[in-house]
Formats: sequence, C-alpha cells, structure tokens
Amino acid sequence: MAQWEVCSDCKIKTIAEAIENASPADTIFVLKGIYREHELTLLKSLHLIGVGNPVIDGMEMGEILGIQADSVTVTGFTFRNVKLSHTKDNAAIHVFRSNHFTIENNILEDVFFGILLEKSKYGKIRNNKVSGNSLKEFQSGNGIHVWDCSFMEITNNTLHALRDGIYFEFVDESVVSGNLSYDNIRYGLHFMFSNHDQYFGNTFRNNGAGVAVMFSKFIDMRDNIFEKNWGASSFGLLLKEIYDAEIVNNTFRENTIAINVDGSSRINYTQNDLISNGWAIKITGGCYENIFSTNNFIGNSFDVSYNSKMNDNRFEDNYWSNYAGYDLDRDGIGDVPYRPIKLFSYIVNRTPETIVLLRSLFIDLLNFSEKVSPIFTPDDLVDLSPRTQIIP
Repeated sequence: MAQWEVCSDCKIKTIAEAIENASPADTIFVLKGIYREHELTLLKSLHLIGVGNPVIDGMEMGEILGIQADSVTVTGFTFRNVKLSHTKDNAAIHVFRSNHFTIENNILEDVFFGILLEKSKYGKIRNNKVSGNSLKEFQSGNGIHVWDCSFMEITNNTLHALRDGIYFEFVDESVVSGNLSYDNIRYGLHFMFSNHDQYFGNTFRNNGAGVAVMFSKFIDMRDNIFEKNWGASSFGLLLKEIYDAEIVNNTFRENTIAINVDGSSRINYTQNDLISNGWAIKITGGCYENIFSTNNFIGNSFDVSYNSKMNDNRFEDNYWSNYAGYDLDRDGIGDVPYRPIKLFSYIVNRTPETIVLLRSLFIDLLNFSEKVSPIFTPDDLVDLSPRTQIIP
C-alpha cells in the first residue's frame, strides 16, 4: 500500500503516470495545480486524493476519469470541461461495474454528464457540487446519472444548470438524501423502473419540473422541499404508475401543480404541507386505495382536481384553508364536511383558457352556486373530518 505524489515539481508529474505505476490499494496524492488530462482510467483499486483542490481539465476532449475497479476513492478535485456529445454520454467521472466506491468532496464544472454510474453496487456519492452551462435540453446531460445499480447512497450534493439534477433508471435499494437540485432544465430528480428506494431531506427548487417518479414501487419520500417549480406543465412531484409508496412530511410551495398523480395506487399522503400552489393535487384515472390524511392545504388556487371515479381513495383529517365550516364542540374537527373540488376547477380542466377568470367575482358566484346545489362536482369526494387548525 504505497503512497504516490503528483505535482509539477514531483518525480511524477501527471495523474496518468501515477495510475500506471501504482499497485492495487495504493494512494495517489495529487497536489494543487492544473492537470490537463482526459480519458484517465482506474483499472485498479486506488485511492485518488486531491490536496489543495487540484483541477483536472478535460479540455473538452472527452471523458475525464473512468473507474472500472472495486474499492476506489476519488476526493478533493475540481473536474472541468467535459466534451459535449450527441452520440456518447461523456462524463467527468464514469463508474462501470464497480463496487464499494466513494466519490466525495469534488467540484464538477462545465460538465456534459457529471457522475455517470452503470452496473455498480454499494457506491457513496457525497458532498459534490455539479454544474453545467447549457440552456437547451439536447445540449445538456445529467448531474448524477445512475443506471442498473443498487445500494447507492447519493447524499448532500448540490446540482444545477443541468438537464436532470439526479437521474435513476433500474436502481434499487438506494437512498437520495440531503441534496439541493435547482435551476435544472428538465427535472430536479427523475427516476423510472426503480424500486425500494428512499428520498428524504432534499430540496428541489426552480427546475423545469421538480421530481418525476415513474413505473416504480415501494418508494419512500419524506421531509423533502418542492418549491418554485413553475411552468405551463410544471409540477413539484409527478407520480406515474407508482405503487405502495409513502409521501410523508414534505413541503410543496409555489409550484404550478404540487402533486400530479396518474395511475398510481396504494399511496399514503400524510402530514404534507401544500402551500400557495396553483393546483395542490391533480388526480387522473386509474388510482386506487390512496389515502390523503393530516395534510395542510393552505392558500392554493385549487386544492384538488379530479377527473375520474373516486374509487376507494380517501381524504380525511386534512386542514383546508378554504374551509368555512364551524366547530361547535371545539374538538378541532369541523362539524360540516368539506368538499375540496370547486366548479371552476372542473371548468378549467375542460377549458384551460378560462383560468384568466380565476380572481373574478363571476367565479366566486359560480362556485357558491355549485356549493349550494352541486351538479358537476363529485358527491363522494369529501373530507368528513376537516381540521379547523393547521396541523403542526
């Protein structure tokens, strides 16, 4: 387990030379400086340690660092200038068929793809800052892109100005926590066909859309913040064919649509705060056995939009800021049930252009008439036990 030093005044002046000479389990210390190198490949279990934040400049010549060995560590570097390509997913760090590796405390600037992980297990991606500079989706890659992997820990990273901040596909038994993903062109987090995963303590802000969860099951999303994801078809959280999930104690603030649900079943939405969104919850067909319980709906333009049968979905014990009922016995539960769907929401679903009338007196009268004599809004979509105080 030898140690090697790389610097302009050292015996070994390039990272490539140090990698070539090192033996498995050796440590390579790269001292402060700028190293113009690319297509570096680790085929041995090495520890690559940056001292004084050295810069590896790929000069837009291709990928910078490839990892194809187990038990590798890469920490303390700035990676810069990854080549944009329309035929190859060039990355600052590309991990392929590696297990038990750690990539932490790095800065990745002006990247196409930042960290690309394929067919690997037991990886730790921690405390990295990843950024791109593209303004269009077809010119940009993802910050942390994970494909066909398991047992990954993606924690405390900052990602912005990318296509997707974090992308998962066929990734199981993994954790995404404490990350900040903002100002990305498409999604803050995008994952598909990925099961038994946990997402907690993340912030997704001002992305094209916040988080898209598709074709997955056994998902646990807790203590996340989804905010300021605005746009004509934007949302904080999109659920498409998701099953057996927990959406708990999240904050959805100032999104066009806070939660958009399509064909998803057996999901518990509990103790979430939905504040100042366009639509708090939009539900389309094929949803069964979902429970919306003890959530706070505060100051949304529309609390619920629902265009299918109620099936066996339930709303219970939620706080609704638009609730105008009374609580004579002062038990904290309204004595009058609350129906969260307004007639105007039904009209906007059918004719989106009518949204320009949102704050008009005419709409207030329309919603009042539907409340007195409901015709279009579903009778069975009702919270029988609305809370009269915000749920802490």
